[in-house]
Amino acid sequence: MAASEIHVTLPDGRVLDVPRGATPYDVAREIGPGLARAAIAAEVDGHIVDLHRPLESDTALRILTARDPEALDVLRHSAAHVLATAVREVRPEAKIGFGPAIEDGFYYDFQVDRPFTPEDLEEIEERMRRIAEAGYPFERRVVSKEEARELFADDPLKLERLEEFGDDEVITVYRNGPFLDLCRGPHLPTTAEVRHFKLLSTAGAYWRGDASRPMLQRIYGTAWFSQKDLEEYLTRLEEARKRDHRRLGQELGLFFFHPYAPGAAFWTPRGATIYGLLGDWMREALDRNEYEEIKTPLLYHKDLWELSGHWGKYRDNMFLVLDKETGEHDMSLKPMNCPSHHLMYRSRAHSYRELPIRYATLHDVLHRNELSGALSGLTRVRQFQQDDAHIYVREDQIRDEVRRLVELIDRFYSTLGLRYTTKFGTRPELRIGSDEMWDHAEATLLDAARAAGLDPELNEGDGAFYGPKIDFHVLDSIGRSWQLGTIQLDYPSAERFDLSYTGEDNRPHRPAVIHRAIFGSFERFIAILIEHFAGAFPLWLSPVQVTVLPITDEQADDARAFADTLREAGIRVELDDRNETLNYRIRDAETSKVPYMAVIGRREAEAGTVAVRVRGEGKKQEILTRDDFVRRVLDENRTRTMTIGEG
Repeated sequence: MAASEIHVTLPDGRVLDVPRGATPYDVAREIGPGLARAAIAAEVDGHIVDLHRPLESDTALRILTARDPEALDVLRHSAAHVLATAVREVRPEAKIGFGPAIEDGFYYDFQVDRPFTPEDLEEIEERMRRIAEAGYPFERRVVSKEEARELFADDPLKLERLEEFGDDEVITVYRNGPFLDLCRGPHLPTTAEVRHFKLLSTAGAYWRGDASRPMLQRIYGTAWFSQKDLEEYLTRLEEARKRDHRRLGQELGLFFFHPYAPGAAFWTPRGATIYGLLGDWMREALDRNEYEEIKTPLLYHKDLWELSGHWGKYRDNMFLVLDKETGEHDMSLKPMNCPSHHLMYRSRAHSYRELPIRYATLHDVLHRNELSGALSGLTRVRQFQQDDAHIYVREDQIRDEVRRLVELIDRFYSTLGLRYTTKFGTRPELRIGSDEMWDHAEATLLDAARAAGLDPELNEGDGAFYGPKIDFHVLDSIGRSWQLGTIQLDYPSAERFDLSYTGEDNRPHRPAVIHRAIFGSFERFIAILIEHFAGAFPLWLSPVQVTVLPITDEQADDARAFADTLREAGIRVELDDRNETLNYRIRDAETSKVPYMAVIGRREAEAGTVAVRVRGEGKKQEILTRDDFVRRVLDENRTRTMTIGEG
């Protein structure tokens, strides 16, 4: 091979010899004109780069097209630059912040004299279309820090970012038409590929996420490779708005928030019923799986958090309490249960015969000092409760315990119709424990997960600071993914807390600790369920299962007696005998998403029957004996069926 040539290894193992300085696009053309036309960007030695970036040495190369998931980030990052170009045309004075691709879209932050209005967004979106049609190339250039200072002399946000670059870092700028930005890339070849997009909303955002810094204006948008994908996403977005748990929670009377208690929910009787039903369901499962439920204190001295490692890594997220004796904020409300469970384990001696020991906590209140701007309904709160458990095991028990946990988690999610995928989080940059310990923990947990039938996706650097983890990501009824359950393997805590058990050899040994949650927090889990079911819970989880409706006042006493019968059978029932028309009361029960409406008129009162209407089935009704109806509801309760009327 000539010195002016380099080897390019393709995904199928083929090797092409190309001139040094050739681009991925040149390689795509050599492979075939179809690939060249479809090419978006390239993966070079594991890094995504522009299609026209010169190749200077032997490399492994993969051409990306619209079919590759990684290409969407390139598209959306490019769409963000098209957005910034348009904003500069509409607001020439705008200072430019950051503009990354995010899940399902992109955003860009701007420092402007006044917030953007809906009319502004319409104008900006139209300008974006013109910029896309112009087909400006995305041109990359390497510059010195001094050159960059001159290029962005009028943009203090960029100058601040520029000063964070090290002296030996490569600084690149990208130009598309009239717009120049400090950016690492990569980008599409031209703006012409940014065709299917929509601006969605605006919001305030502090510069660098710091509440002491200027408030910028953030514009959110989405971009896709086809109009069909864009329209499907906008439809999902509209469906998500309809299912928003914050709106449905108010409409269904489940919970509310008050400024006097920011980030802490007030649960109404109906909401508290759902909360309690989930807790009872979890407690049943824990009893069957030999867990011991414990309760531990709410307030702890900082010494505990220093011992666990949280004080240095998590203090900013804790609610600190003033210790009157020291005059310092030496006390903290607990943000998690792990250290208190370790103290419970350490409170007495243990034998190898006792292990596994499974401690569970369901209803201890936890507090995390989230920023006020980050609070969001039930999904991000300051006060919450977890279905938290810590399992103390011998090394030889880890694989079997992980299998049991996977089966338990699967049973809960399957009952609710939640499909899931799993991810394997490996060592983060900030962690405790030696590399040898992490090597062993990662290999052990991954082996146990695979033995339990999982094939988790690698999520590098996402482990807990004390150990690797398997996270469960559930898919709701409109395809959104939510991280819920977790299984974490922890070796350092046994050392830090001096946890031990007496082995068969009559010598002390360290247990391994498995942290696990299934719901995560009750608050967030209920939020997800509200949106998954659009508020129409299966019968067993509905706060009101039956509404009894007398047609006239003449049947009121009979209806009241039947409601009492249902209540005595353990069925959650409401009697609606208001002085309103039957149709009005039926519509009200439908709006409240009550599974069953039991209508009693003159004929039903005389025959001892009930006319049963099922939520969502319109005027269709079925005449049942009252005993048969009670049995049906109880059967659906017992089996936790998802479908009303099929218990």
